[in-house]
Amino acid sequence: MQALRWWVLGLFAGVLTGQRSVAQTDSLRTTSVVSLSVVTVRAIAPERFIAGQKLQRIDSTTLLQFQFGSLTDLLTFNTPLAFKNYGSGQLATVSFRGTSANHTAVLWNGININQPNLGQTDFSTLPVAGFDLLSVQYGAGGCVVGSDAVGGSVLLSSAPDWKQKFSVTLGQQLASFQNYQTQLGIRYGTKLGENWQFSGRSFGYRHQLNNTYPYQERRGYFLEPSTTAQRGLVQDLFFRHKSGKQISVNAWLTDNDLIIAPQDPIARERTRTQSARFLTTYEANQLSIRMGWIRDLIDYAKEDFSGPSHTETDRLISRVEREFNLWPGHQSVNLNLRVGGEWSHYRTRTDGYGGRLITENRQDLYALLRLQTNRWLVSANVRQAFVTRFNPPLTPSLGVEYKLVQRSIWNVIAKSSIGYSYRVPTLNERYWLVLGNPDQRPERGMNIEGGLAATAAFSDQLKLTAEATAYHNRVDDWAYWNPTKNYHVENLQLVVARGLELTTTLTYTRNGWQAGLRAGYAYTRASQERVYDTYAQDVVGKQLVYVPMHTGTFNVYVQRTKTRLTVQTQTSSRRYVTFDNTQFFKGVTLANVLLEHLMKLGPVPVRVQGQANNVFDALAISAKRNALPGRNWAINLIINFPSNT
Repeated sequence: MQALRWWVLGLFAGVLTGQRSVAQTDSLRTTSVVSLSVVTVRAIAPERFIAGQKLQRIDSTTLLQFQFGSLTDLLTFNTPLAFKNYGSGQLATVSFRGTSANHTAVLWNGININQPNLGQTDFSTLPVAGFDLLSVQYGAGGCVVGSDAVGGSVLLSSAPDWKQKFSVTLGQQLASFQNYQTQLGIRYGTKLGENWQFSGRSFGYRHQLNNTYPYQERRGYFLEPSTTAQRGLVQDLFFRHKSGKQISVNAWLTDNDLIIAPQDPIARERTRTQSARFLTTYEANQLSIRMGWIRDLIDYAKEDFSGPSHTETDRLISRVEREFNLWPGHQSVNLNLRVGGEWSHYRTRTDGYGGRLITENRQDLYALLRLQTNRWLVSANVRQAFVTRFNPPLTPSLGVEYKLVQRSIWNVIAKSSIGYSYRVPTLNERYWLVLGNPDQRPERGMNIEGGLAATAAFSDQLKLTAEATAYHNRVDDWAYWNPTKNYHVENLQLVVARGLELTTTLTYTRNGWQAGLRAGYAYTRASQERVYDTYAQDVVGKQLVYVPMHTGTFNVYVQRTKTRLTVQTQTSSRRYVTFDNTQFFKGVTLANVLLEHLMKLGPVPVRVQGQANNVFDALAISAKRNALPGRNWAINLIINFPSNT
């Protein structure tokens, strides 16, 4: 392992020297092609350098259908991810392949935006319409993504539209319980002289979830009253030179104000989270330089809101990458090496740390190797991170994809990978007064997975895709807030997650009709396997809390010209709420129906969507043992003002 560390350092020394790369495509991938410009690296590393692992790209039609939803809604009905939902508009955290909320990396344009004090992201605050591209990368990604990518990663990206001159999109939603959402998006672009081209996007949103329920309980379970006010602004600017050089500026401002039990002066709670994210990227001649700044604010108050507990955290981020073509001019083989380094500076101050200023530096060095032939796709990666006062483990990975069948109708790919991951302890885990542990060690994971992916085009009208993946993820030194020691945090647990994922998509098109279905099933077995005290003997081998063992999704649609009917269903088995598995929430099936029609008011295209959620009025219980809303509805209006293209 020590030799590998020196290998990374040696590769990084040559980041700013080397030769140019040529364009290439992911010919082995069963999803859409990712291209590389002749002189500029475009795709972020998780999209290109993790061979052998499952990667799911969410299509534009699905993004449009969930335009007024959060990522919680979209991922619930389209992936096997399990969410722990505290209520409508309240905190929503994810369990990715049986891991905890701290084990999913959320990347915005390649930068991890997990809140560093908590080590996680609230998915209820991520608007689907704020991003152009959304992908889900399954399994350990520590070698490519860095910290937190133990169970998987969610990739959010902005993309320029170089053909767009000017367009305006206005969206309004009216929903049950006096809930409202308003969105405004503007795209624009132009030529700047003879050599430069400009593309930009401005998107603003304001969501008011009053949750004025006509009932106080459902089937014996209390509905917790709450209000959530969300607002935000996304600004993307892209400048491209005719030589291929590109400069981009991305900004994202958010403000989420949640009040629980607003009418009760004793029980009410208020959590306000605000974030400011800025990123600048320069790309040219296989060189990529990124500079960013992120500020996260958290204010929490109970009863009296005048003097909240305040947390303020700043991050300065810089990253340099360079890619090399190690076999230029070869027609059937592409061999690419990307080397890079990242430096981040953290500054945080919170009441929970005694009000003192905490500073920390983190550095990463990594090398990513990618070999592609007509039948083979291989990636070999390694990363070494350095953090103030301790060093995370070295994280290598190896992935392989091979085309078993390559015919006019059928294509079958065999995939396999092994990769290590790590999670840097959160700031709370290390610095929280009394309960924190300054000597907390990083968590260490090893993920092995393999599977088959197939595509079939039976005709121009009928197409099928299917994928099966099995995995085994072992995470050691799992952090545990130990109740037997007054919830002092320790590296105690060994968690093993293993499972199977099946997905299939079938589409049919003929004579103006379109139809399709997408089905998915996941078996997730996640358990704590180490006996570290007397209490642990009772929970070894038991399913982790809030992780359903079985989940399934089934979506079907029918479309005739400009009218589309979609039925979305998601089902999950029981979720245990105690570590010894003696108490649980029953399994539940949720179903939504969406009817949409595209029409024109004069020259203005208008999309009208009517949706009925939880149509069977199923009883779903939140993480706090409160009922979630029953059957409800929403009407969405999306107006696209004419563009001059």
